[in-house]
Formats: sequence, structure tokens, C-alpha cells
Amino acid sequence: MDLATLKALKPTEFSEAADGYRSTSDMGSAAKDRIDNQIVVAMRNSLKSKAATAAIKQLAELGKNFHYIQVECGLVSAALEAFSYEVGAAKSKLDAALEGARAAKLTVNGDGSITYPAGGEESEDGKTPEGGTVSGLTDGTASAVGRQAANFDPNPNHRLAQDYADQIAGALREATEADEKWAPKLRALKADDDLTVSDKDWADASSDTKGVSEAGRKYLDSLSQPPENGSPKDNAAWWDGLSAQERAAWISLQPDFVGALDGLPAEVRDEANRIVFDETRGMMQTELNSLPAPPPNEWTWTSAGGYASKVHTDDWMEWYNKYGNRYDHLTASLKGMESIQTRFDATGNGGLPEAYLLGFNADGNGRVIVANGNPDTADHQAIYVPGTTANLGKSDGDIGRMADLWRVANTEAHGDSVSTITWLGYDAPQNLVEDSPFEHYAYDGAPAFRGFMDGLDASHSGDSDPHRTVIAHSYGTTLVGAAAQTGHLNADDVVLAGSPGVKVSHATDLDVPTGHVWNEEADGDPVPDIGRFGHGGTRWVVPSDPSFGAHQMTTDTDGHSGYWDAGSDSLRNQARVAVGKGGNVHLKPPPDPWAHVK
Repeated sequence: MDLATLKALKPTEFSEAADGYRSTSDMGSAAKDRIDNQIVVAMRNSLKSKAATAAIKQLAELGKNFHYIQVECGLVSAALEAFSYEVGAAKSKLDAALEGARAAKLTVNGDGSITYPAGGEESEDGKTPEGGTVSGLTDGTASAVGRQAANFDPNPNHRLAQDYADQIAGALREATEADEKWAPKLRALKADDDLTVSDKDWADASSDTKGVSEAGRKYLDSLSQPPENGSPKDNAAWWDGLSAQERAAWISLQPDFVGALDGLPAEVRDEANRIVFDETRGMMQTELNSLPAPPPNEWTWTSAGGYASKVHTDDWMEWYNKYGNRYDHLTASLKGMESIQTRFDATGNGGLPEAYLLGFNADGNGRVIVANGNPDTADHQAIYVPGTTANLGKSDGDIGRMADLWRVANTEAHGDSVSTITWLGYDAPQNLVEDSPFEHYAYDGAPAFRGFMDGLDASHSGDSDPHRTVIAHSYGTTLVGAAAQTGHLNADDVVLAGSPGVKVSHATDLDVPTGHVWNEEADGDPVPDIGRFGHGGTRWVVPSDPSFGAHQMTTDTDGHSGYWDAGSDSLRNQARVAVGKGGNVHLKPPPDPWAHVK
């Protein structure tokens, strides 16, 4: 960038353009929400026909377009703000150098060089040191040599001229670097000229987000920074103090960070996580499409020792050794993302409220936190922690359980608002035999769970504090016990189902008011009796034992996984606790202390 261009440049014009793109992004977000959570819901509830189904599908595609507009325009806005910031800093340096040169009566030439007049003390022969012209130097070594030469010159104007010329050259260099960095980034932020938002489009958007985020690091660092190792309340205060422009920049440039930050409003986390969700989904589907398909002939028979055995074919083993692990991870993750999308699309079914994606990550076994209804405004919050084998790929059942609980709890609440949340924010044990006996999964996940619970407290905006219930299943109860044992649970009630033990020996150790621990053990559930020897604390006590001190709720389901069966008393009892109506819960009769006496 040359001197004339930078002198004439108005960085505010780029900020004004950024404002326009941010407004377009906001419009896209509002339009997407209106389509997904109002128009489609109304059509789904009132129209039942093939034509209506087709129309809903088309509207869903339109919603995708608006979300894509939101994301891409948000990136353009952030990129323009970043360019304005960087080139504005260079312009300020240039303006200061030009003003200093004018005040020193130096002449700035069109190429940025500076002409200085004669000056200084006369020599013995009566001559005044001559003037001259210097060019700015930005290379460290060359600049040092230039300054040294100027210092040896008896004309003091030489030193001033060299300093200002170097400042001008530095400003031009910074402006040029900003221009060369951001011009290709902005050119890359363009979409296909069609109405289909494909997986490839979202994969490209992911690349755009990474590129703009990396390039905009200097701009992002100039904004108010989140508190280091801050509490959820600290995080909430930081976010509240940001301007609309700063919030938009953080969401566009760091959606994964914003979406995972406890204490931020549910709507903010949902917006950020949906960006991560769609970009990750597009990226993974595109990668999966690029992998060779598994050979159709996976199995063959062989005879060994006189017995026929079914084994993998050589072709299949060769393919699996090259691609199998990645193929399995991609297919499992995409299956889980389809489950999340199915929940998004179910809004309005049976009165089901809007879904909020409060956490998402596809790394490893994955993370997913989905709320039914906005927890920030809810009168009652119920947070469910799943147990062994829970992961992103198998999240459909855990998401469905809280959707089912919401429907029953909403009926039991009689007008109070309810939010039910599936919290898979930890690495759950994946193997019943090899993993679940170990306690480190619980203690490793406990801090994240407490942080999330404190975040719900910090982000709640209702007129009064919500009633908060923790519901946990299987190994999830062990995590809840570990969280209570090592910190503050921040809950009013705890419901345990099929618990193998909670690391403590009595209900009073679970950090909720006395009389607010509830337990369910169904007929045919073997986990409590087996698990007590690993997770039953020092006395091998599980919540099903009378000595533990929990309310024993009635169950009419069988086995370890039926506690959320539709229409069951097991589910209804949980719902009653979740809406603060423990007095309506059906309890098992206490054991007869004389039963052993004949």
C-alpha cells in the first residue's frame, strides 16, 4: 500500500460495512429461528398431508440457507472489523508521523521519503551542514545503520527525518501486510450461487472460520478478554460487559470457545454451538464421502482344526487397517449428530419446546448437552447424567429420555415452565466390564459437571431462583456422588436410577437438603448389587439400601434401562420430583424390621 492510499484511507468505512454485514447476519439468525421454531412448528401441528410434509421439508432447507447466511455474514463482519482495526492502527501511526514531520518543517515526498533542510552549527569554513533526503527503513539491520549515519551527521534534521521516514515506512508496511492478509480472506468468503447448503458448503464454512479466526487473532486480542480460569459468574459478568460488536466477533471467531463457556446465556451458547455443529457435520460427512467404501464381502468361512469359523476376508481386513478406525469414528459421530438434528426437528411435536445446544464436541467419544426449553427462564431445571456406554454416537436414547421427561413434567408442573437437559459432558466408561469398575471417570468428570451446574445458576434470568434437580442413571450416579463429595452440587433434589453406588454412604453427603434424595431400583436391575463393591463407598452401600437414607420411589419397569419408559410410574415419579412436587411421589413401603422374625 502506498502513501497516498493510506493517507486517504478511512478505516471507519470498513467498520460501517462490518455493521451492515452484522445486521444481515442477525437477520439470518432471526429468520432461521422464526422458520424452525414458529412457522414449521405451526404447520407441523395443524397440517397433516403429503403436501404439508413437502412444504415443511422445503422450509427446513430455507432455514439452513438463513443459518448459512448468518454464519458467513458474521465472518465477513468480523473480518472487516479486524481489517479496520489493523489498518486503522497503521493509519494512526502514519498520521502521527506526518504531523511530527510537518511540525519539524520536514518535507514528506510522495514515495514516503523525507527531505530535510540544511541545519546545525556552521563549520570552520562557515558552511552550514547540508540538507538531504532519506527513505524509511523497516529492516532491523538497515534501520540501525541508517540511524547511526544520521547520528554522525552534524545536521540534526537528518536524525529527525530518518526517524519519521522509518515511522512512515513502518506504517506502510503494516498496512500492506494487513491488506495482503485480509484481501484473500475476504475474497474466499463467498457462497455457491444456488439455494442448496450442502455438506461441502459447511465444510468450506469450517475452513473459513478457522482461517478468519487465525488471521484475526490480533483483533480478537484487542477486545475484552474472558477471565482466566474464571468462575461461571465471572464468565457471565465478562459477557454482560461486552458490546454487541464484541459479542458478535467472539461468536464468529471462536464459536467453540463461546459455546463451551459455563455461565453464558443459553441462547448465546446455542447460537455458537450450532455453528460448530453444522460445520463439524459438514466436514465429517465430506471426509467420510472421500473414504473408500468398505468391501461388500466382509465375511468368509474357514476350517481350522476341523471346525468351520467365520472370519473377515483379506480384502476387508486390508481396508479396515487403512481406514477402519477413522471410518468408525466418522460414522458414529455422524449418527449422533443425526440424533441431535432429529431433536431439533421435533420441536413442537407433542408440545416439545425449542431445543438448545448447550455443548457440542465430536472429538473422541464426543460431548453433547441438549436442553428442552430455555433453562435461563425456566422455573424448574432437570439435568440428566447418563452412565456407562454413553457417547455422542449413542446419544439418541439419552436425548429422547429427557424429551419424554419434559412432556410428563410439563403436565405435572401445572403452568410452571420446565427445562430438561441431557448432560453428556464427560468421558463415560465405554465398557461395562473393563471400564465401569473404575472411579476415575467419575472424579475426572465431576469438575465439568459442577461448572455446568454453577453456569445454570449464573445465567438464569428469571424473577426467582429456579428449582434444580439432578437426575442420574447408572455410572452417572457415581459421577454425581463424586461431584457432591468433592465440591458444591448446586441442586435442590437428586434422583438416582439403577445406581451402582455414589462413593458416599449416606444421602446427607450428596449436598442437597435433607429429604431430597430419591432413588429408583427396578425389578431385574443387577447393577446396584454388583456395583456396590466398586462404588459403594467405604461401607459398600448403594442408594437402594435402607441405611443410605434415600426416598425409595416405586418403579413399574424392568431391568436397568426402563426407568424412562413412556407412561410408566418410574418416569412420572421423576417428573414430580423435577417440578418440586415430592409430596406426590409414590414411595415403596419401608422394609418390615420384623420380617426376619417367624
